[in-house]
Amino acid sequence: MKTQYQKFYNLHQQEKPFYIGNVWNVQSAKAFAKQNYKALGTSSAAIAHSLGYEDGEQMSFHELKFIVERIINQVNLPLSVDIEAGYGETSDQIIENIIQLAELGVTGINIEDSIVENNNRSLRNPKDFGELIKVIRTELNSRRIELFINVRCDAFLIENENPLQVAKSRISEYELNGTDGIFLPCLRNYTDIKEIVNHTKLPLNVMTVPNLPEYKFLQDLGVKRISFGNFLNDFVYNTLENISQKIIKNDSYNLLFK
Repeated sequence: MKTQYQKFYNLHQQEKPFYIGNVWNVQSAKAFAKQNYKALGTSSAAIAHSLGYEDGEQMSFHELKFIVERIINQVNLPLSVDIEAGYGETSDQIIENIIQLAELGVTGINIEDSIVENNNRSLRNPKDFGELIKVIRTELNSRRIELFINVRCDAFLIENENPLQVAKSRISEYELNGTDGIFLPCLRNYTDIKEIVNHTKLPLNVMTVPNLPEYKFLQDLGVKRISFGNFLNDFVYNTLENISQKIIKNDSYNLLFK
């Protein structure tokens, strides 16, 4: 019988890209499970917003872990956790956080190569970040912990003169140090996607952003994973605001039951 990790790993090897349902609580996780999604991934921004924080590690790791544990206990699907930059000042702290999540039954993590300081996001030194990935992988291997490390490279998220070349250089560094997959938020240009796929053996994760090529084209290009980020969370709560506004404006609540 395949483990959750094996199921999750295999999803990244199939020909068709899979959708990973980005969740922020048990209720959202159950909604994706009901629609037969094959895997879930937390959205750090969505969880942070649901707890009254902004994104960028303003919530505590303890709060993140609480949400993760509730989801794991209620939904029987592989779960990858967005740990942002790791919620730690040192590699030892970051590794300890990852091990705690693995002990809960998490099958993967997203860890990003940028940091937020004074509300400004900047890219970390790629050599230093690559070394962090290597240390994490070495420690996980020594403990015989199977965990899918999906690196979020923010070359396209942060304004760069040549994000494609920055991304390719960084991916080459991370690939050498034990990364299992690469995630490039805000990558949307057909030619850029094709060049990234041809550049690396790592399965590519893209995010649903405006002007992203349609699913068929992503499949033809060789994309393996498609995530929603916090966009579904935003959509849900924008819808809530619109409906609640109409209730007050029209003094009618019948639209809740249509």
